[in-house]
Amino acid sequence: MPTRRDFLITGGIGLGAVVVGKHAATASPSNRTAPVVISTWPHGIPANEAAWKVLDSGGYALDAVEAGVRVPEGDPEVMSVGYGGLPDEDGVVTLDSCIMDEKWRCGAVAFVRNFKHPVSIARKVMERTRHILLVGEGAEKFARMMGFQEENLLTEAARRRWLRWKANLSEKDNLLPAVEGNHDTIGMVALDTHYRLAGACTTSGLSNKLHGRVGDSPIIGAGLYVDGEVGGASATGVGEAVIRTAGSFLIVEKMREGMSPQEACEEAIRRVMKMNPENPHVAFIALDKEGNIGAATNYDKFQYALYRDGTNSLHTVTPIR
Repeated sequence: MPTRRDFLITGGIGLGAVVVGKHAATASPSNRTAPVVISTWPHGIPANEAAWKVLDSGGYALDAVEAGVRVPEGDPEVMSVGYGGLPDEDGVVTLDSCIMDEKWRCGAVAFVRNFKHPVSIARKVMERTRHILLVGEGAEKFARMMGFQEENLLTEAARRRWLRWKANLSEKDNLLPAVEGNHDTIGMVALDTHYRLAGACTTSGLSNKLHGRVGDSPIIGAGLYVDGEVGGASATGVGEAVIRTAGSFLIVEKMREGMSPQEACEEAIRRVMKMNPENPHVAFIALDKEGNIGAATNYDKFQYALYRDGTNSLHTVTPIR
């Protein structure tokens, strides 16, 4: 009789740019545009490059988003994702990620230590198990079973930042950690030449967070949601606010009701602002099955990267007040 382990292993920005704010330039539904890939933040530019190589050759959107977000996951200069990410209050780097395809298949991992590419582990969860989310030691055990190699994720630069924060810590900081740095998750949604959608979201989470904290990034429906009949969306910013609104699912459902990706993103930001009086920083991106895009935020510095028609460009979003 096969063991459970056997099952797991064998089963299975100028005038020519898009203008974003109250209105986003989008493709007409009667003039479908593919491939397209959209991702969050400037580190989305190199991520898009990797994704585009898959898309431009006629590849699968799911392969594209995995390849794309692995780039910042492996870049020690990106201190909010993967290797080089800023640690929690105990000085431990913990990673969260999820991935989803056009058929509602999804996988996720959270509170993962010592593995550089949690998005690839999340894909294995999706493809090799009957589960969606694995966490902590269980996720790490599964990663080892799948052949992923362990390594130290705490870079010297991140360690120095943590030591500086720790030296200035007061008793008031223990439950509401003072954040040094950022929470610039990378979320990515892609549409391939066969009009298949997929998305991925991956992060090292809020810097100096309480040990064990998990944000929205690995939560299907919060940090990411994809519906092949409608579109996909992803989030970045303060994860607790995104979870409260089920933000990415909300956007996809609003698109299902007839909103454009831009209108749906703006509606989600307004919902965040209504439900969170402190108005924490949040941003959303969206892509529908026709290739139309949207992006919205409530703070000044959010940018997204868009690769379409052979051009990879960075766009600054006008915040909703």
